[in-house]
Amino acid sequence: MSLKLYFLRHGQTPLSRDNAFCGAGLDPELTPDGLAMAEAFAAAYKSLPWSAVYASPLRRTVATAQPLCAAVGLRPELRDDLKEIHYGQWEGKSVEEANRDFHDDYIRWSADPAWNAPTGGEPAVAIARRALQVIEEIKQRYNTGNVLVVSHKATIRISICSLLGIDVGRFRYRLACPVGSVTMVEFTSEGPLLHILADRAHLSEQLRSLPGT
Repeated sequence: MSLKLYFLRHGQTPLSRDNAFCGAGLDPELTPDGLAMAEAFAAAYKSLPWSAVYASPLRRTVATAQPLCAAVGLRPELRDDLKEIHYGQWEGKSVEEANRDFHDDYIRWSADPAWNAPTGGEPAVAIARRALQVIEEIKQRYNTGNVLVVSHKATIRISICSLLGIDVGRFRYRLACPVGSVTMVEFTSEGPLLHILADRAHLSEQLRSLPGT
């Protein structure tokens, strides 16, 4: 037996639907489709023997974790370090608006987000540092079993890059993480082993086809 860590990105929000920057500085609710994604995950995964559920404390992640927690009788362990990247002055803006209003910062961030932050926000190395602290806490508490981590697009991609030895400066260009998707890493004697990446087979075809995810 080994520890298997399931990373679940939250369901759709109005800002993910519109492909706008939505980080730790904004706290939108899930859309009805986002809630349906959370329910679909719970229906598909409730039969697994879960040891624990960890989640970012933002409303979109807590609401995504709730259906599974209710189904299996667990309370989510909320950790600030699982929050999304802080996009600073880009929060709520479209890509086009961020590029127009903060062009030089946007170009630097696009080239290497590991060390270049959104204007007033966080670089990827800071997210890696805090998210890996939570993962290390989980590893210390659970040697075996299944643990769910409900988090955000950038935070999950940065965490997976860090675990697998991929340059975190490439997180935006190497890994997909659409809303409602599941990624699973097993911690073996040889280190982290990726089994599932950005899977959405638990979602209906209609939910998978939504734009702006």
